[in-house]
Order: sequence, then C-alpha cells, then structure tokens
Amino acid sequence: MKPLAIPLLFLTVSAGFSAFAAQQTNTGENKKMDSVVVPVTSESDRPVRIADPAHFTGKAIVAPLFPAEAPSEATAAYVTFEPGARTDWHSHPVGQHLAVTRGSGYIQFWGGERKKIGQGDVVWIPPGIKHWHGATPDNSFTHLAVQEHLAGKTADWMEKVTDEQYGMPKQLPASPAQPSRAQQLMGETAPKLAELTDQVLYNDIWERPELSKRERSLITVSALIALNRPDQLRSHMSLALKNGVTQSELSEAITHLAFYTGWPSAVTAVGIAKDVFKADQKQ
Repeated sequence: MKPLAIPLLFLTVSAGFSAFAAQQTNTGENKKMDSVVVPVTSESDRPVRIADPAHFTGKAIVAPLFPAEAPSEATAAYVTFEPGARTDWHSHPVGQHLAVTRGSGYIQFWGGERKKIGQGDVVWIPPGIKHWHGATPDNSFTHLAVQEHLAGKTADWMEKVTDEQYGMPKQLPASPAQPSRAQQLMGETAPKLAELTDQVLYNDIWERPELSKRERSLITVSALIALNRPDQLRSHMSLALKNGVTQSELSEAITHLAFYTGWPSAVTAVGIAKDVFKADQKQ
C-alpha cells in the first residue's frame, strides 16, 4: 500500500464513524423528544360552575382555565356576570389581573370611586387592596381573572356590596306582581303553555350554566332569523343586547345567515335590527 493511502483510509473511517455517532445522537434526541407529552386540556375537560352565592350577589358563572402547577402558583378563570351581578368586597394576597373580554362592568377600590370598564380593558389589583367588581345593571360582563395562591388561598372574602355601594336606586315600595310576557301573550288562551314558558323555558333552560345567557341569546336570535319569525325576533334582539351580544355581532349573524336561510329572511331581520338598535341608543 502506498504511504499516502493510509492517511486517506484513516480519514475515511473517521468521517464514517463521526457521521454514525452524530446519527445515533440525533436518534437519541428524537426519541427523547418523542417521549415528551405536551399537556393540553380541552374545554369539555373544564366544567363550568355557578359562583358561590356566599361570595357573590346575583348570578355569575365561573369557567376555570388552569389550576396552580408547581412551581407556579398562578391560576386563571373566565367569570361571566349576569346584569346586576357582582362580587362581595374582597382582596387578593398576591394581587390579581382582570382582562375584560365582553360587555361592560364596574370595579371599585375601598375608599375610591366606582369605575366603569369594558371590553379590552385590563385592571391590576395590588395585593391586599379591598375591592369588588361586577356587571352593570343592564349588561352582562365577562373577564379573565389571573391570580396566585399564597398559603393555599387566592382571595380573602369580606362583606356584601350593598345596593347603595353598587349604585342601585333605593327600592320603592313593592308594587303588585306584574304578569310575565308569556302570561300577557298566552295566559287567557293557553294558560298551561304560558306556565311552561315561564317555568321551564325561562326559569330552567335559560338559567342552565352550560351556556351563558349571551350565548343562548345568539342561538335564539339565529334560530328566529332562520325561521323568519319577526314578532319573536324583535323582543329577542332586545334581550340579546342586554345579555351582552353587540350590535356588530347581530349584524354579522344576519349577514352570515343570509347564505344559509335565504335573502328574504335576512332582509326582514335587517329591518327589525334597525328598529331595535335605534331604540337601544335612546335608552
């Protein structure tokens, strides 16, 4: 063998060994990466619950996002307040961030003025600050709440927010109970149907926490547009605005449904929406 052939053979073997070693290393890293499981929870794995009435006035629905996972102490949840609902006075040992995702509401620090907040606003509540937050009287309100545990708790709860602190007018003497809308429309002719409408539809179905009232309003409005039911659509559009559905969302729903339910139904809905939006602006 010529003298030059030995170094060339050595270099060839060395290069082959290096390539093999690199391949084995990459294979080991790939196997290691393949063994890593990314923890993902779906929305169905996180059941919603009604907020504890011991700490809330009115109805609020809590949709947890994640619990504290060591070493982190942070937790988060969406909270949806129905019109007029609010928390009790409370504080957070490590503070809290609120990010408003829908509707409009109030927040107030102890000794300060009540402040109105709306979609897109972010609030920082420093540790130990006594405060409350909730919906306005006429609109539902959803915020994302992010806070941390300290000694196993995220909040210290205090007394109820009074109607005066919330800003409700003083209650006038109670007047005789007025018949419901269902009773007015159907009570004399179909009293049982009116009773079922009040007790089953509105007192049961509409109160179930699996869907917010905002979501139920959007579903109902869409169904009435599809069925071309203008009389019922008018009242449910007004209710949808009170439940946190925006005018732009209703307009977009009409446009979307035009392609599935037909132009005539959509045009009818546009005329009703125009009247409802105008009446809402006057209130």
